Amino acid sequence: MKRILKSAPAQAALAWLTVGYVSLVIRTQRWRIEGEENLRAALDGPVIAALWHEALPASAILFRVLRRRGMRREVVALASLHRDGQLIGNAFRHLGMSLVSGSSSRGGAEAREALNQALAEGKHVVLTPDGPRGPRRIAAPGVARLAATSGKPVLPFGVWTSRAIGLNSWDKMRLALPFGRGVVAIGAPVPVQGNWEESLPAIAAAISAVQDKAAKG
Repeated sequence: MKRILKSAPAQAALAWLTVGYVSLVIRTQRWRIEGEENLRAALDGPVIAALWHEALPASAILFRVLRRRGMRREVVALASLHRDGQLIGNAFRHLGMSLVSGSSSRGGAEAREALNQALAEGKHVVLTPDGPRGPRRIAAPGVARLAATSGKPVLPFGVWTSRAIGLNSWDKMRLALPFGRGVVAIGAPVPVQGNWEESLPAIAAAISAVQDKAAKG
């Protein structure tokens, strides 16, 4: 069974099912955006959109909601080389996003170069700084390094849906269900200047703040 699920046809089918489910959730949710004034940063120039790994399934929803609010720049997402990461990445492709594969442990240097190039070309980049393995809500250095080398700000996002299935995973991930209420929270851009290591706590705090704000509904 595992061999079948790893096959290219099975992965493609699962990606299409994921896209269909995301579309269903978006159409049947009542959405509200908190911090919409901060969204102008994503409309005026390229940014590094950052959200915690627990909200990763909702990031596809986030992409569709922001498209409706006028975001037209191309979006590039970083996906883990792990099978689950590639499944989500394939779904992102079907939704109109581009994909860079890599992580801090595999393909990291090549991924950072590709993401820097994407930002230089005027594209947005989406990252989950505590993924793919955690610890939960602890930002890995990559997000601050990318902001420092590219000169682009980190824009923190949080996504929450009132109806969801909570998973017993390290990140406490929630899978959105249809027919509920959804909240997208957007924080103020976090610039990274000077020593990028000093920026990590501020980035993590900003992402946690908007995720908690979204969860309050």
